[in-house]
Amino acid sequence: MDDDAKKTALRMIPYGIYVMTAKSGDGSIAAATVNWVTQTSFNPPLVAIGVKVDSGPLQAVNETRGFALNMLGKGQQGQAFAFFKPADVDGNKVSGEPFEAGPITGSPILQNAQASVECKVVEIVEQGDHHIVVGEVVNAHVGQSPAGRPDEAILEMKELGDNVFYGG
Repeated sequence: MDDDAKKTALRMIPYGIYVMTAKSGDGSIAAATVNWVTQTSFNPPLVAIGVKVDSGPLQAVNETRGFALNMLGKGQQGQAFAFFKPADVDGNKVSGEPFEAGPITGSPILQNAQASVECKVVEIVEQGDHHIVVGEVVNAHVGQSPAGRPDEAILEMKELGDNVFYGG
């Protein structure tokens, strides 16, 4: 396979930017920017997320079987970059962002996110360097209703700069 062609082709897949959060069994908080996200079912409402094998969120999700997916909106590049590194918790802030515990899973709901969903894990597919976490949406929060199409309100990978890519 031509490695350059593979990278170029896979980088043509558009990605939204999200922050996955979870609370561990010991009460610690894990959070990370994720972008391999899709809804996989309407009934029940299911989402699938690619999560790095050695990440804090995957470890927490394995323990508690719950997580939140926080949708970042246009102009929230700073929040996306803040969660590229391990979560730093200070009171009611994680990586500088205020949060509250989700009422169903206890996972952090970022107060400045456009929207978020709380999920209970249905399955974890263990393949490759990222595992696929399938979660059933059990609660939803909308911080600010988007003007126009909801899918146009999401921060996209291409808005993080010319040197930020995934895929390949």
